[in-house]
Amino acid sequence: MSFKTPDLCDQYESELGQSVRVVAPMFQRFGARTSFCGEVVTLKIFEDNTLVREIFNEDGKGKVLVIDGGGSMRCALVGDQLAILAHKNGWEGVVVYGCIRDSVDINGIDIGVRALNTHPQKTVKKGVGDRHLPLTFGGVTFHPGDYVYADEDGVLVSNKPLI
Repeated sequence: MSFKTPDLCDQYESELGQSVRVVAPMFQRFGARTSFCGEVVTLKIFEDNTLVREIFNEDGKGKVLVIDGGGSMRCALVGDQLAILAHKNGWEGVVVYGCIRDSVDINGIDIGVRALNTHPQKTVKKGVGDRHLPLTFGGVTFHPGDYVYADEDGVLVSNKPLI
């Protein structure tokens, strides 16, 4: 599925008004997929990625996991093993408001990843977090069931499929 976020902005901004939301340019690009899109699945966690593994164990065909990690820069929420699991289960990508690790290995996996930065340390494992909540960061709110479009130019969110 080919798209360009600038073209989507141009095509749908006036038609949909506020339904196309542009995320602030804060993310770095990782993973072998330079662009990805899909239906939003949300997860709110803080320095504990136990629930990320649970979600990536599910069928992710056509879906993008959006993780609100509170913007923490103290540990990584996704590493190479989780990226491999996500790819194996068909996830299109992941947007992490936090850090990842094993970035060189992740860059070789056919999945799209956006994250604030990298950090070598793993998380604690307490199993704490919330799924299916609206998440707000980067100047936008991600609702479960929204659609994310990410490429080299940025990240967009829409309340309906654009392509």
